[in-house]
Amino acid sequence: MKKFSKELQIALVALVGIVVLYFGLQFLKGLTVFSTDNNYYVKFKDISGLSASSPIYANGYRVGVVENIIYDFEHQGDIVAVVGVNKEMRVPRGSTAEIASDLLGNIKLELKLGPNHADVLAPGDTIYGGLQQGMMAKAADMLPQVQQLLPKLDSILASVNFLLADPAIANSLHNIEQITGSLTRASDELNRLTASLDRQMPQMLENADGLLANTNNLTKNLNDLDLAATLQKVDRTLHNVEQMTAKLNSNEGTLGLLMRDPELYQNLNATMAHADSLMKDLKAHPKRYVHFSVFGKKDK
Repeated sequence: MKKFSKELQIALVALVGIVVLYFGLQFLKGLTVFSTDNNYYVKFKDISGLSASSPIYANGYRVGVVENIIYDFEHQGDIVAVVGVNKEMRVPRGSTAEIASDLLGNIKLELKLGPNHADVLAPGDTIYGGLQQGMMAKAADMLPQVQQLLPKLDSILASVNFLLADPAIANSLHNIEQITGSLTRASDELNRLTASLDRQMPQMLENADGLLANTNNLTKNLNDLDLAATLQKVDRTLHNVEQMTAKLNSNEGTLGLLMRDPELYQNLNATMAHADSLMKDLKAHPKRYVHFSVFGKKDK
C-alpha cells in the first residue's frame, strides 16, 4: 500500500480541519449547510440589528433562521433578508415579518401569519417586514403626554399637601378611630347576643313546640265543637231578646206600662215628693207623730 507523504497528510488534515471549522461555525450560527428549508425573501427598510443566524418564530415556536442579508444597491434603502423556513410550515399569503428584541437585547424575526391558510406563498416569494414596537418604543411615544401631565401632577401634589396640612384631617382620623372602637364594641356585643341566642334557642324551640301543640289541641276542639247547634242557640237567644224588647216597647205587661204610662210616672214622682216632705216634717216635729208619757196620756 502506497503511503502518502508527510506534506500530503498535513494538507489533508488542514483541509479536514477547515471543513470541520466551517461546519462548526455554521452550526454555531444556527445555520445548516445541507438545509432542506424553504427560502423566502423578506424586504425591510431598516433591519435594526437583524443578522444572519437570527431565529425566526411563528406564534412563539421556532420555525427557521435568517440565512443571509442582502443590501439592494440598485434600490437604496431596501434590505432583503433571505430566510429559511421549515418546509412543513405553510406561510399564508398576506403574512408579514417583524423584527423584535427581548429584554436582553436578543434580536429575532417573528412571522405574523395571514388569516387565509388556504392561499399560501410559494418558496421564493417576498414577504414585507417591519419593526415591532417594543416596550421602550411605546414608552418613548408616551413621553410627550407625560411631559404635559407633569405640571398638572405638581398642582395636584400641592393641593394634596395643603389638604393634608389641614387640622380637620387629623380630627377626622381621630373620629374614625373612635368610630372604629365603637364598631368593635358593637361587634363584641352582637357576638355575645348571638351566643346568648344560641344558648336560648333550644328552650325557645321547645316552647314553640308546646305552643304548636296547644294550637293543635285548640284547633281539634274547635273542629269537635257542634257549630250548627251553637249557632241555633245563639239565634234563639237573640229571638228571645227581640221579643222582650218588643214587649217593653208595647203597652202590654207591667214593665211596658211602667215605661210608657206618663200618668203613672207623674204619680210616682208626686208620691216620692210627699214622702220626702213627710220625712222632713217628721225630723222637724217628731212629737206630732210620737206620744210617750210616764203618767199616761194627757188630754189635749
